[in-house]
Amino acid sequence: MVIRIPSLVDLCVQTAIDNIKYIGDVGETDINLLKFILPHCTADQLMHIEASSYGRDLTSVTDSLWKKHYEQLFGVENANVVMKRMKKVQRSYKWRDLYKAKLKERDEAQKKSVDRLKNLYAQEVLRKQSRQIRLCSKIPPSVNKRSYFEGSGSCSSFSNVKGNLMKKAKMEYLNSHEAKVHAAMRKNALQKKSNLQSSLDKAVMRSCCTSAGTFDVGFDEDDDEGDPAAALFSRLI
Repeated sequence: MVIRIPSLVDLCVQTAIDNIKYIGDVGETDINLLKFILPHCTADQLMHIEASSYGRDLTSVTDSLWKKHYEQLFGVENANVVMKRMKKVQRSYKWRDLYKAKLKERDEAQKKSVDRLKNLYAQEVLRKQSRQIRLCSKIPPSVNKRSYFEGSGSCSSFSNVKGNLMKKAKMEYLNSHEAKVHAAMRKNALQKKSNLQSSLDKAVMRSCCTSAGTFDVGFDEDDDEGDPAAALFSRLI
């Protein structure tokens, strides 16, 4: 097996490829060497080399490279559409310029999409805020008006005020003429009820006594001598 020893040119080309990110102005470098070096550049690196190489047109090497970058970023179908349009108008453009124009168009479209999404998001935030329940700050009561929230505004204070008001109202009612009239009416009603009950009791007693005078216990006088208990009972009634 024959081992090929790399030439000095091959070593220089490989060194340039390994450090391609540091390459700027290619100066008067042979175009045939650039054909081995520049295909290893990214789109940004290739753009930098061409912008840095003042007074030298590298289109003969880079145009096909720019077409590949265009196809990789925007698709082969898009590149074919561009070629058909150039053929139709019978004009040709550098693929670097087409790449830059298409990249600018895409960036602008993306920026518009982002702005539209921002506007939609802002509108949604405003809509949600308009539907939120907001707590209003408590307005201090007027000095000339009484309020249940005077002082500390605690529940215990409110209960004490309510209890005092109830007691005051009760005392005023008890001392009123209307309450005294009602009390007198209740007293008369109770007295009449008591008198009625007493009259009923007396009537019942009189009825019982009258009935007892005509009651026949069923004993004869002769039986008194024979049964002391019966004789005692007849004497009691």
